[in-house]
Amino acid sequence: MSRIGKKPIEIPAGVTITNNNNTVTVKGPKGELTRSFNPEIAINIEENTVTITRPSDVKEHRALHGTTRAVLANMIEGVAQGFEKRLELIGVGYRAQKQGSKLVLNVGYSHPVEFEPETGLEIEVPANTKITVRGIDKERVGELAANIRQVRPPEPYKGKGIRYEGEFVRRKEGKTGK
Repeated sequence: MSRIGKKPIEIPAGVTITNNNNTVTVKGPKGELTRSFNPEIAINIEENTVTITRPSDVKEHRALHGTTRAVLANMIEGVAQGFEKRLELIGVGYRAQKQGSKLVLNVGYSHPVEFEPETGLEIEVPANTKITVRGIDKERVGELAANIRQVRPPEPYKGKGIRYEGEFVRRKEGKTGK
């Protein structure tokens, strides 16, 4: 049996979960998330724990067992605490600013690049070289952060670009003249 799939999920105080034919709705202090899961995987909600069981040891069921548990645990954590990704801009003249709810990036192109966050996501710019993406859905927070990073990924020679906070970029030596 899957190690991750076997672990019960603890439900924190203030979070309610309802299961209607494997369409799970999680409500908490930060918001509400709804997701449909495979009907073959059983989701059992007891007093303050959720357990996931699979019908057989078929490869597909084994894969869905751990995945279902991980996604459901992320939904519970998201409505209770929320998720955030931090990015940093490295390069001369690279800067970020907020105009209303829009994020405007100046990262060495002839034009500024703009991002409009979806509903439920929030972009913050604490400094002109730092960006924070917040939300309750881990998947959407990571996707928006990845799309922002994709505008100018870090390059290996000078290290310029947009990177996750704490990300290591392997540097290359470059040309050597004789």
